[in-house]
Amino acid sequence: MTRRLRVGVIGAGSWAAAAHLPALARHRHELEFTGVSRHGGDALARLQREYGFTVASEDYREVLEAGIDLAIIASPTSFHAEHALAALEAGAHVLCEKPFTLTSDEAWHVADTAQRQQRHLVLSFGWNFKPMVRRMRALLAETRGIGALEYLAITMSSQTRELLSNTGQYPDAHPDTVPEPATWIDPKVSGGGYAQAQLSHALALGLGLTGARATGAFALMTAPLSAPVELHDAISLTLEGGGIASVAGGSAYTGADGNKHHLAVEAIGSEGQLQVDVFRERAALFRADTGSHEMSVAPGEGSYDGFLPVEGLLDLVTGRTTVNPAPGELGARTVEALELAYRSAVGRTFQQRPVPADRR
Repeated sequence: MTRRLRVGVIGAGSWAAAAHLPALARHRHELEFTGVSRHGGDALARLQREYGFTVASEDYREVLEAGIDLAIIASPTSFHAEHALAALEAGAHVLCEKPFTLTSDEAWHVADTAQRQQRHLVLSFGWNFKPMVRRMRALLAETRGIGALEYLAITMSSQTRELLSNTGQYPDAHPDTVPEPATWIDPKVSGGGYAQAQLSHALALGLGLTGARATGAFALMTAPLSAPVELHDAISLTLEGGGIASVAGGSAYTGADGNKHHLAVEAIGSEGQLQVDVFRERAALFRADTGSHEMSVAPGEGSYDGFLPVEGLLDLVTGRTTVNPAPGELGARTVEALELAYRSAVGRTFQQRPVPADRR
């Protein structure tokens, strides 16, 4: 009989309780719930009872010492690098929540460590795992894509206005585990506001589909309502190869459009263009030589599914797939873009990544 995979959850806060733990519970037949870590003894004890973890500790090192094969890193962003590196060095495959890390140096270090340790590293970019996005990537591979990228537009709005202005909670939060405010609104912990909280998803979708990498940024960010972090972002990027990108994001009101995320990516290249719109549930590719390729998208397919990153990690580790739609190097490219944008917004100056690039 095949041994069950030992799983540890580090940072079992509101989102882990709402998404990652229920996703893992679907696979009890192949998982052993070995360890869980978070601050707050009452919530920790409740999660241990509910899921049957052998070890429950406020010290994440005790989870690693128990011996795990898979680590779910859902701690605040400022701890992601420390926790992911420790798990990888302990021999675990890792699913890390977004935003990946606070700095690009940290991000590349974690990605390189996963490669050196020959461990899977999956980022929690749920839309990258959606069937409509997977089919678009396959179509791009089959049709030679859109050629050299010239223009990329990424737009997003989602119901984070109350959360990021510290007047309410995120609608998708677990009702029994209230998010700690600092996780979202203390820049030392979160790294920033809407760009970190949500545009990390949008960038992962756009950069993942196109392979783009930012080289420079000019950004404007605003914090109305005396919010502790920015609620809205307008970012212009320069890209490797000479292309340009426009990235825009805004904190929408809870309840708007049924709390469904608005997220769309459009890319124009030397041989064609693509559109992926998860709100309108449309995906299309146009090539100058073969014309339009309109994909069939089922109703509801554009909605976010927080269970998919866990499914993706398990499929990789068990050999059910060899495709990782959200690898560490993609996470590092998102961090690079966000890092450049935040630096620009501080002084309202153009920020450029040092060149030549020394990676991939």
